[in-house]
Amino acid sequence: MYVSDCVSVNERGHLTIGNYDTCELAKKFGTPLYAFDENEIRKNLREFKKSIDDEYAGNGLVVYASKAFCCKEMVRICNEEGTGIDVVSGGELYTAMSVDFPAENIVFHGNNKTYDELVMAVDYGVGRIIVDNLTELETLDKIAKEKGKTMGVMLRIKPGIDAHTHSFIKTGQIDSKFGFALETGEAMEGIKAALAMENINLRGLHCHIGSQIFDLDPFELAATVMLDLFKQVKDETGTELGELNLGGGFGIKYLKSDRPRPYSDYMRKVSAAVNSYSAELGLKTPFILIEPGRSVVGAAGLTLYTVGCVKDIPDVRTYVSVDGGMCDNPRYALYQSSYEVICANKASEKRDWTVTVAGKCCESGDLIQEWTRIQPVEPGDILAVLSTGAYNYSMASNYNRIPRLPVVFVKNGTAREVIKRETYAQLCECDV
Repeated sequence: MYVSDCVSVNERGHLTIGNYDTCELAKKFGTPLYAFDENEIRKNLREFKKSIDDEYAGNGLVVYASKAFCCKEMVRICNEEGTGIDVVSGGELYTAMSVDFPAENIVFHGNNKTYDELVMAVDYGVGRIIVDNLTELETLDKIAKEKGKTMGVMLRIKPGIDAHTHSFIKTGQIDSKFGFALETGEAMEGIKAALAMENINLRGLHCHIGSQIFDLDPFELAATVMLDLFKQVKDETGTELGELNLGGGFGIKYLKSDRPRPYSDYMRKVSAAVNSYSAELGLKTPFILIEPGRSVVGAAGLTLYTVGCVKDIPDVRTYVSVDGGMCDNPRYALYQSSYEVICANKASEKRDWTVTVAGKCCESGDLIQEWTRIQPVEPGDILAVLSTGAYNYSMASNYNRIPRLPVVFVKNGTAREVIKRETYAQLCECDV
């Protein structure tokens, strides 16, 4: 009925998430509020993990891309489910280590890691650092040498694949701030440099072609391009690399018109290409890493708001204003991202009213959705925006000095805060 499998309507006509009444969540924790179905998150992690077991005989690792949604409890869940964690900053790394996540299963990304972040990664003993450029590689080698350590590294390669997604989130083509380019010879230069460094252990190569991808072919093509590079490395250096990280980017359903494929379909097709093409090239099938993020948490979360006012401008449009906005969901302002919007306390009624959902920020572009159809609403009603589990909390800001939202996890009839609502006092804590 809805874009998210964990969302439904109960006998009171109220929207539920994980069978918990969202109106009761709003009453208990206040709005605006992020809510997640914990069982859905765990189910998605297990499906990805099963795909590694089924398609690669367990010769791989699922690495959750924590930039999608990161907090201590999310990291704990990944540890309990036996997956790795992908971090892209010192803050995300600190969060993982603060709950004793195994450092060997951490993958550290980023196109411009600071010196202090690299020191932090070396001190913690991060298992794989995804090196983005020669400057970073040389800096990391120097830090590791000073500390008497050898660091596991994968080089991020741009495979030149057009992922058919929004231009802001295509990262595999040559014109990208990320990674070493194949076409210019930069990739092979970086590989040879890494192999020559005493304090660097080149574990393998990484690629990521973009986000919110529905097509299977780009993933398969990227895998074969990367294996061709593995073969070239073996021929030119005598070294057979052992690991291939194929990134993430699996699409989810934001609207009913979206048609994401089951995750197993991605894995089955790509693994078939990896296994057969490795054999064809005379290579051992490499240890495979994948980095799902949005596809783990995106559809497992929603945001609840309270309607403040309804403003009808005759022959123009109707604005429904809520108590959140671009400070908790900037994705419409950034990408014109589409969402399904429901009146949570009237979820069983027909959605036949076309409105623009506006936020409370002092900004004309503070909109959550335009020309969307919802049930007729009035002040005090609860609006739910579905599939906001990925990149909403992560990208939230304090614009207009608005405190960030709390996060609630629902599981088996219970709801608990995993992130508390920020207070006005906390907004001023760093002021001097």
